[in-house]
Amino acid sequence: MAAMMKLPATLVLGSVLAGCAGAYDPPPPAANNRTFETFSPARSAYRLAPGDQLDITMHAVPDMSRSVVVGPDGRINLPMVSPVMVADLTIPEAQQTIRQSMAHALVDPSLDLTVSNYAPQQVFVGGEVNQPGVFELPGQISPLQAIIMAGGFNDRSDMNQVIIIRRDPGGLTESYSFDVKAGIYNAQLARFGPLQRYDVIYVPKTRIARHNVFMEQFRAALPIDFNFYYDLGNRRNY
Repeated sequence: MAAMMKLPATLVLGSVLAGCAGAYDPPPPAANNRTFETFSPARSAYRLAPGDQLDITMHAVPDMSRSVVVGPDGRINLPMVSPVMVADLTIPEAQQTIRQSMAHALVDPSLDLTVSNYAPQQVFVGGEVNQPGVFELPGQISPLQAIIMAGGFNDRSDMNQVIIIRRDPGGLTESYSFDVKAGIYNAQLARFGPLQRYDVIYVPKTRIARHNVFMEQFRAALPIDFNFYYDLGNRRNY
């Protein structure tokens, strides 16, 4: 069974080591049958990320057209202007941002922007699994399949309270808990939906008491790309 709560990105990436927080045991989140939206690079809400390759066509100055890769800091380098931040922008938003930057150097900064190559779709699996770390998505897989890629559960895993964390384009972070063990034996309970880029799957050691302490206790272990991605959500909200 799945349960969901939506919190600002300052509170969430989590929540998951809360078994360490004490004996307080709040009511469980209300049940929610909604599944996560299927990831597709073609969907209109796709937001650029480090590693995406962009083709920029300058209409008035064809010699300035070029292919660039979004850097680890989320910026792209273009001639005659300072590096331009495009990470976490939709394609139309990035196109407008680049146009505004180029307007300081060109009379006619009109341009087209397309994504010619998408960065790897990665998820992070941590907690009580045998091989925690970053994994590239081989396709549309479920959290259980990602846990299997991480070596499966160990003998300390709480399979009944697995957490999946995802930041939405609005900057909020969704935190779901679900009973993987029940889903193994009952297919109706295993419909967790496919994972998306930068999802975080956390397998706790004990029952989760709170959904608001994971950031401080676990975030230091996240790869830099994941920290950068969730930081963007914070900056968009404040």
